[in-house]
Order: sequence, then structure tokens, then C-alpha cells
Amino acid sequence: MIALHRLGHAEERFHLNPDLIVTVEHTPDTVVHLTTGTRMLVIETPEDVAALVREWRASVLAGAVRTLPRRSTGLALVRGAAADPPSVGDAS
Repeated sequence: MIALHRLGHAEERFHLNPDLIVTVEHTPDTVVHLTTGTRMLVIETPEDVAALVREWRASVLAGAVRTLPRRSTGLALVRGAAADPPSVGDAS
């Protein structure tokens, strides 16, 4: 969720799910259009809203990457010299 402030209520912030945002325009106030058809007037600039959405999405992706289990690639390190290949049945 991103924190925004309604126009005329600068001291009261509200949280908005950025996945609901369709467009943000500056006419001269900032109007946030939602997928529900609702329009909201906010005091933040369109650039501020876009930056908040980018930060939120980056934090979601960072959290997802941290929680993914690491998978083995199935590759193993084999030691030896090219001139001296290991013999058949040699486990080293």
C-alpha cells in the first residue's frame, strides 16, 4: 500500500493499493483514476505517486526474492588436470 493525502485533508493520510491505479493526471490538481471508476484528488504530484508505486513494487519484489528457496542446479565441481583425466571408477 502507498500512503497518500486527499486534497483538502493534508493532515490525514490514507493508504491505497497501487494495483488499483489506472492513471494519474495533473489538471491542475492531481487526479488518481482507479479500476473501480473512482477518482481521487490528492496533494501529491503525479511524479510523487509514480515514485511511491515504484518503491512499493520494488519492495514487493525484494521480499519475494528473499523468500524463494534456492534450488540446486545439479552441477558439481570436478577437480583434476586435463592432461591427467580421472580413471574409470575414480570418485575424486
